[in-house]
Order: sequence, then C-alpha cells, then structure tokens
Amino acid sequence: MTSRRLVLTRSAAVIGAASTGLLLPSIVRAQSSKVRVGFMLPYTGTFAPLGVAIENGFRMAIDEQGGKLGGREIEWFKVDDESEPSKGIENASKLVQRDKVDVLVGTVHSGVQMGIQKVARDSGVLSIIPNAGVHAATRALCAPNVFRTSFTNSQPTLALGKPMMERGLKKTVWITWKYAAGDEAFEGFRDGYTKAGGTVVKELGLPFPNVEFQALLTEIAALKPDAVACFFAGGGAVKFIKDYAAAGLKDKIPLWGSGFLTEGVLDAVGPAGEGIMSTMHYSDSLDTPRNKQFRLNYAKTFRLQPDVYGVQGYDSGLLLIQGANAVKGDLGNKKALYAAMEGAVIDSPRGKWTMSRAHNPVQDIYLRRVEKGENKVIGVAAKALSDSGAGCKMA
Repeated sequence: MTSRRLVLTRSAAVIGAASTGLLLPSIVRAQSSKVRVGFMLPYTGTFAPLGVAIENGFRMAIDEQGGKLGGREIEWFKVDDESEPSKGIENASKLVQRDKVDVLVGTVHSGVQMGIQKVARDSGVLSIIPNAGVHAATRALCAPNVFRTSFTNSQPTLALGKPMMERGLKKTVWITWKYAAGDEAFEGFRDGYTKAGGTVVKELGLPFPNVEFQALLTEIAALKPDAVACFFAGGGAVKFIKDYAAAGLKDKIPLWGSGFLTEGVLDAVGPAGEGIMSTMHYSDSLDTPRNKQFRLNYAKTFRLQPDVYGVQGYDSGLLLIQGANAVKGDLGNKKALYAAMEGAVIDSPRGKWTMSRAHNPVQDIYLRRVEKGENKVIGVAAKALSDSGAGCKMA
C-alpha cells in the first residue's frame, strides 16, 4: 500500500506542476527519458479488486525485469474508471492528452473499453486490454495499436461444446443475463455446441443485473434438458448457483458454464458449487512449474492469492516488455514495436500463448470441475483456440 500511495502522490505532483506551468526545462528533460505508463482501471466499486489484481500482476512482471522497459525507467499514472461507460472517453483522454502516456493499460468493463477504444484509435496511443472481452475491440474496431491479453467474451464458451457432447449431453438450455457480455458468450456457446452436434433447446435470459431466477429454473425443470449452460459472474453467479441447487436441479441436470461462473465465488457458494463444469483460459490449480512459481511470487509480494485477473495483468506486462526490449525502449518506433508484440510468444502462468492477427490471444482453454471448493483442471477443452476476428481490417 505504501508504494501505491507514493506512486499516486508523485503522479499528482507531476500533474499539479504541469497544470500550473511550473515544470523547469531540466525536469522536463529528465521525465522525457522515462516511459509513461497509464493505468485506466476500476479502483472503486464492485470491480475494484479486479483492477488492483491487474495492476499488481502488471507491476510484478515489470519488477521481475528490473523495473524498466527496454532499459528506460517508468513513470506511472492512474485514473479510476469507476466502471462507468459514460466517462470512458473523458477518462482515457486524461491519460492521453493531459498525462501524455506512451502506453494505456485498461480496462475491466467492456462498456468502458469502448470509450478507450475510440480514444486509442483516434490518438494512436499504444493500448493494452488486460480484461474487457467485448468483441468489437479485436473485430470490427480492431486497430494496429490495440492489443488484448485476456479473451473475447465468446472464447471460453466456444470450448464448451466438444466436452459436453463427449459426455452425451446433446440437448441443452442456455441461460444468461441479456446484455452485451451475455449475448457474446452465447454466440460462442451456440457456435461451438452446434458444430459439435448439440441442440440448444431454449435460450433463456433476464435483464442485467436481475437475480430473480425462480421462474426460469421452473421452466428448466419442465424442459428436462440433458444439461444447462450459462454465463454469470460475481454476486449474480453466487445467487444462480445457490438457487439452482435449492431448486433441486443440481443432481438432476448438470450445470456447465463459462469459467467466470465459478471464479472467485466458490467460498460463497459452498457445497452448491460442487461438480459444476466450466471452461476457462486459466485455473489456480494448473499444475505447471510456471504457474506454481508465479503464484508463490505473487503471494509473497502482495500477501494475496492471484486469480485470472492477476495473470492477465502479468501477461500484459510480459507483452509490453517483449515489445519494448525489441526496440531498445524506443516506443516511438511503432512499426517495429507492433511487429514484436504481434510475434510475441508469452510464457504465461496459463500456458504459452501467441497473438492472433486481430491482436487477441490464441490460447488453450481448460476444462475444469469444482471439487472440494476448487476449480480443478481435468483436461484441455480446446487447444490454441483463436477468436474469429470477424470484421477486423488493420489499417
């Protein structure tokens, strides 16, 4: 916490001096030799722990490289995006125009990301997305200077179909919140499941963030599908999992979902979560030396256990390090910088991954089952899975 406060204080001092025009030429020269990195993440509200985890992971990757990028020292800037889409453009503009960052790292919320996307495309600033899965960022609104290190909303669910069909689950009901992330998650499930030979019996939805599931659970019981597949996350996932079990469906109709269904909620759901199957690009229990070392280092550094968000922040740092090293810290050499990032192989705690043509990870998606309160990896649901990148035309 002390180091974070120090960074904020220093950033505020620099910003304050700049706004009053008191920066001396010698100070300007000293600062211009540093790489200016801006975080636009949620630091308040529901998603605040996610924003902190992403920043922690990013900083850890940089610290492991001696705290520099391509041999240059770093100056950090931070903006709380408040998970508020209406402020997305304004907040991103603060980092780009006021703080003149060389790199903008953000964000979690897909609606806020659309604001960042506009600013990044208009200004040409290098932008790294450590979470938001909105399709447009690496599809129709893709850009040479925008790279995502996480997933698209349809990527985890695209991998559900094959393992479900292998278990004879041929008829499935889908349920989610009716909003962009839910719609995009369904796209992935529908495409992967029907391609594998499955039939979506019915698509059920309710407005985000409504958690009144009872009527829909009654409908599921009447339909008697082979399985239920879904996309929920956070507090809504806790309520859905508990209600599903309370309705007597847990032991009758297997529950499957995007891995976000069981991320960070297993303590809260208790026994109701046992046996849930999910697909995700990471799991705490991934039994590899790389993941074990990462988890140990993160826990020692931050006194916290890392999650998928910490991993995505860490990988964002690794990607930037590869690019910066390739151009010896000259981030103005954009052609060479982007080429290095496009060709990067990221040795991640989740397993090695590469960058697609549309700048989204090509990565393994793991099959996981909840056992004794943990997401246990029981196999690979899809190897080197890539998002379609439909509509992406790089300028």
